[in-house]
Amino acid sequence: CFDNKMYEAAKLLYNNVSNYARLAITLVHLGEYQGAVDGARKANSTKTWKEVCFACVNNEEFRLAQMCGLHIVVHADELEELINYYQDRGFFEELISLLEAALGLERAHMGMFTELAILYSKFKPEKMREHLELFWSRVNIPKVLRAAEQAHLWPELVFLYDKYEEYDNAIIAMMNHPTEAWKESQFKDIITKVANIELYYKAIQFYLDFKPLLLNDLLMVLTPRLDHTRAVNFFIKVKQISLVKPYLRSVQKNNNKAINEALNNLLIEEEDYQGLQASIDGYENFDNIMLAQRLEKHELIEFRRIAAYLYKGNNRWKQSVDLCKKDKLFKDAMCYASESRDTGIAEDLIAWFLENQYHECFAASLFQCYDLLRPDVILELAWRHNIMDFAMPYMIQVVREYISKVDKLEQAENVRSEEEQKAEERPIVFAEPQLMLTAGPSNMMPPPQAPSPQPPYGGPAYPGMGGGVPTYGYSM
Repeated sequence: CFDNKMYEAAKLLYNNVSNYARLAITLVHLGEYQGAVDGARKANSTKTWKEVCFACVNNEEFRLAQMCGLHIVVHADELEELINYYQDRGFFEELISLLEAALGLERAHMGMFTELAILYSKFKPEKMREHLELFWSRVNIPKVLRAAEQAHLWPELVFLYDKYEEYDNAIIAMMNHPTEAWKESQFKDIITKVANIELYYKAIQFYLDFKPLLLNDLLMVLTPRLDHTRAVNFFIKVKQISLVKPYLRSVQKNNNKAINEALNNLLIEEEDYQGLQASIDGYENFDNIMLAQRLEKHELIEFRRIAAYLYKGNNRWKQSVDLCKKDKLFKDAMCYASESRDTGIAEDLIAWFLENQYHECFAASLFQCYDLLRPDVILELAWRHNIMDFAMPYMIQVVREYISKVDKLEQAENVRSEEEQKAEERPIVFAEPQLMLTAGPSNMMPPPQAPSPQPPYGGPAYPGMGGGVPTYGYSM
């Protein structure tokens, strides 16, 4: 009956023999789709479900087709055929609805989540991000990555790269598509995880081109793994060193030569002499002499003063003092001459003060360099320039010091003389018996008496050579 298209008769016969699979197909031909779904449910065969589902799709009975489809999609092998059947007929919305309904099933598998993500990328890109955030762990990421790239969904692509731990590709995607994919917090979070250090410098160039005002924030994040010398040389090359001054300040604690020199040059350009002085005092790893030679010709006196300070730090005392004399920095000149511990430099400075009639400075330097100066030279200079009044306090101090020294010497000599006199008057008597090698302990038995020695050459006997026990130790 079925083969001859006698579907009503076949329906009765199949129903009587309980062949629900054939009954469902018969009902499909009769257009009784609800009954066909019921028959398929009783038959519970994947093949039957597929036939009924496809028939419902052909006749646009999408509600019934979805009921059948829910029994098909849980089988991963059948999923692709079902999706192709819907897509070939252009029923994308209905297919997405079917898969969305199937996500809640107990037997939901990775293929369902993956195919739905791919469908979203093609037909509903606005829903893809939400789907990935919920189910990224249950999708086949490489497959969805290809779909997102083909659909030019760059934010979703970066999200998937991040979850898949392909941080290098995520950074590259953000830099290639900054308008859509770049987000500051996400970029800074991922850039620290990349394996290829070269991406750091590409990221610096990227920020320089697109987000220059945020460059210092990026550099702070990269600081632990960044080659500071290379970074500084890069900024010098592109003439943007002033843009990264906060970064230079933050990493100067490493006392890196390139950083110190770059920051010092920047401070010179900004004419910030106080900042330069602080930098020089705190971090000494830079070319001192080169910087001093540069500052020596600076138009501002404060920078020339720093040049003298640098010369002093490198034991170039004469250059330091000469530079101070040139700029009339008398106090600095006197301090540096005193610190040099060089009598020649101190006396040259004093002679220069007298030549230029800076008598007050002459008097001040006498005390600043007090221990380096020779009193006879100072007295002669003061007498020759008729400024004894200016030298007199110094001379008084010198005389007072010499008198104190003489008094101490006299006192020491008197003490020494008294000690010598007492030593001469003291008798050589020892209060206690001395432990000498010739003296034995008192409790030892005396050795046997030796015969008395004979005097040599018939002379008189030695004292104590008579008979008796010989004495031990000293006897007076």
